[in-house]
Amino acid sequence: QLQLVESGGGLVQAGGSLRLSCAASGRTFSSVALGWFRQAPGKEREFVACIARNGVYTFYADSVKGRFTISRDSAKNMVYLQMNSLKPEDTAVYYCAAASLTSTSSRVYNYWGQGTQVTVSS
Repeated sequence: QLQLVESGGGLVQAGGSLRLSCAASGRTFSSVALGWFRQAPGKEREFVACIARNGVYTFYADSVKGRFTISRDSAKNMVYLQMNSLKPEDTAVYYCAAASLTSTSSRVYNYWGQGTQVTVSS
């Protein structure tokens, strides 16, 4: 079992920045790939970013490429999502997730956090 707890969400003006954090516990952190997904009201959950187990490979949705950065700290069992140049369309609940494989598909991820709200005002 792996427990994931997100933090760092909040209200920010367009153009601002936020850093989301996700603390992992339970299973060996280095054995899982990690991803961030988001879900806006009335929309399906969508992929945002993911990072491989070794931390070398990262993948991003086109909508956030160049603005968001995913990283992981194996010493602290943490994964982060640095979000810059935020736009109102980034407003959503953001979820941290873990999987055995690196993937952009939510179906691969079998461990999920409870989510943290990010609201970007125009």
